[in-house]
Amino acid sequence: MSATRRAGWWQRASVGPRAGDSWLGARLSALRGVLATVPRTAWVCALLAVLNAVCWSLITPPFLALDEPDHFAYVQLLAETGRLPSSSEVEYSQAEQVALADLHHGQVRFRPAGRPIFFLAQQEKLEHDLAQPLSMVGPGSVGVAASEPPLYYALATIPYAIGSSGSILDQLELIRLLSAVLAGVTALFVFLFLREALPRVKWAWTVGGLAVALGPLLAFSSSTVNPDALLIAISASIFYCLARAFRHGLTWRSAIVLGTLVAAGLLTKLNFAGMAPGVAIGLILLTRREAKRSGPSAYYRMLAPALAIALSPGVIYGMVNILSKHHTFGLVSGGATALTAASHSISGALSYIWQFYLPRLPWMHNDFDGVFTTRQIWFRNVIGLYGWGDTAFPNWVYDFALIPFLAIVASCARALVLGRAALRVRIPELLTYALMSLGLLTLVGASGYLSFPATAAEFTDARYLLPLVVLWAAILALAARGAGRRWGPAVGALIVLLIIGHDIFSQLQVVARYYG
Repeated sequence: MSATRRAGWWQRASVGPRAGDSWLGARLSALRGVLATVPRTAWVCALLAVLNAVCWSLITPPFLALDEPDHFAYVQLLAETGRLPSSSEVEYSQAEQVALADLHHGQVRFRPAGRPIFFLAQQEKLEHDLAQPLSMVGPGSVGVAASEPPLYYALATIPYAIGSSGSILDQLELIRLLSAVLAGVTALFVFLFLREALPRVKWAWTVGGLAVALGPLLAFSSSTVNPDALLIAISASIFYCLARAFRHGLTWRSAIVLGTLVAAGLLTKLNFAGMAPGVAIGLILLTRREAKRSGPSAYYRMLAPALAIALSPGVIYGMVNILSKHHTFGLVSGGATALTAASHSISGALSYIWQFYLPRLPWMHNDFDGVFTTRQIWFRNVIGLYGWGDTAFPNWVYDFALIPFLAIVASCARALVLGRAALRVRIPELLTYALMSLGLLTLVGASGYLSFPATAAEFTDARYLLPLVVLWAAILALAARGAGRRWGPAVGALIVLLIIGHDIFSQLQVVARYYG
């Protein structure tokens, strides 16, 4: 091809589709252009995240991840009947009950000494029983999953239908693969977020992207049937869109995208309600900045449609509940009512939520007597607690992990101190991230307070914090940067190697738990 012809082709591609091109062709051409701007390293991070999650899906026995039977029952009910759950009682379909019984689910869950089926005769019995004409339709009672919105489960009906010619276990694994793909989406947007948040330190993008892709917590959480996989991916994409808007400015298109992502988050899991106000504040701050440039019209051109799209799921949900004579916002309204009960109070809730994450202050009532929640609950869970929350490391591992963790925090703090002048300019952006984080942490803590004091520490699963995984990636990237220009890349490589070792050790721990 001659230079003239090459130039002509490039010029035509740059100005857009030619006359007569179809609308779909134009859109596909635009999509290819967008994808071409994504660095190859970002795709590598995404691929590694998918492969890592697939490995976890293969070593974790069927239905032996936290609440997986309930989430699968939700998918099955939606796929088989088109109906949403009607009860939080636990009553599965005949096929799922047979699978759980033959897999010895009750003898393995919560019992570290228990083992899944191992002998050929047990496998043959499982296959024989699942080959019988069993009912795939349950009564609509799906346990803890009943309160969750339907978006993830609706997506999961696709792999469920693809596997309909096989057994229920084939369908389960295909849905797990969908979750694994969502892990790749998360890693991709983590990399892109770091590219916007730390534009001058290119190698730091790779450190954060690889650390998330190869980390065991994301891989385990995105290797099972669980709406958290979609929520984490949506949250990562929102952080990226906000970072890009704060760096390049808010446009009508980016405002609509953010509003759509917020709506998707609210349709995925109730936990996202904690992050939504922070995103709304970020949109307001971005619109205000844009209004100073282009005038007050920015408020109704950008902010109004974005908020309208974002709030639409909540409005529809509230109207449905009102017509059904339920709490206007379901469990959220019920939780607000519970806070006013005799055994609860706003001040008590605030004290509980603080102690849920941080050491008790002198004037607070001791809600966690003898427990240092920061280390004994959250740090321990982040380092590794797998399966049904019953697969842990030896105690020395959690003690040893404090050494690299504190070193990472110290190096990150050094990087922030050195770059404090640049941080001042980005206060609105940092405020947005802080409000999103605080909202999520408050919602998770408040959910635990509703069952207090009957249960002291509900909802302590570390996966509830994974919607903030992009901030963890930023901490790791800043920690490497804090080592200085000379040693930064080497420290970044060391961090990635540490994460890889953590992942391998975690997988071996799960293998030893179930197959040792």
